[in-house]
Amino acid sequence: MIPALSGGAGAVLVWSLPTIVAYVAAKALHRRHPRAWTVPLVLTPAVMLIVVLALHGSYAEYLRGTHWLMLLLGPATVAFAIPVWEHRALLRRHAAALAVGMLVGSAVSMLTAWWLASWLGVGGELRLSLLPRSVSTPFAMTVADDIGGVPNLAAVFVVFTGVLGASIGEALLRWLPLRSTLARGALFGMGAHGAGVAQAHRVGQEEGAVAGLVMVLVGALNVLAAPLLALALR
Repeated sequence: MIPALSGGAGAVLVWSLPTIVAYVAAKALHRRHPRAWTVPLVLTPAVMLIVVLALHGSYAEYLRGTHWLMLLLGPATVAFAIPVWEHRALLRRHAAALAVGMLVGSAVSMLTAWWLASWLGVGGELRLSLLPRSVSTPFAMTVADDIGGVPNLAAVFVVFTGVLGASIGEALLRWLPLRSTLARGALFGMGAHGAGVAQAHRVGQEEGAVAGLVMVLVGALNVLAAPLLALALR
């Protein structure tokens, strides 16, 4: 790594600029060729891994140079409240169904993550980092830190879950008889958090609003429930 660019403003420039350019290029490519491998959340990390290795950098250096991008996740999550407010009447009519679905979905996601990790012989910090994999990154990192996991590792699991969930969710819409906007939006918001909300907005505005509400409320629920569940399962 070039010493002059290893810290301060130089690190921000050398790591943030390629990350932003790679993401914008990946989005343009995905619009033209919508394939699983062109999803920006898949392609951008792959490109940046090559860049980091080519410059002989480290993960710590990359994290220091792009930390401000991680801070934008909070405001981006809050911004999902806008379509939720615009479709508040629809959400109010189905509040009971949404509440039951979120409670069941949240419990299933955490319990299956814990069970699968235990079945594979994974324990300690790794298993605790897997527990909040089905909520958006800001929530997952907070939960992982509170229960003794690794926040950055939890973020990796969240991205993987989101990309996989958004891809599978798109296929499920073709296979399952989900005709209501409520069911289609909840599928993406519960199963794929941020990536799912983005995919739901491509399906329809109401689907996107439902997905955004489910993602935010499930995230808040897991912040409260995951520490209790982790304590109970230990």
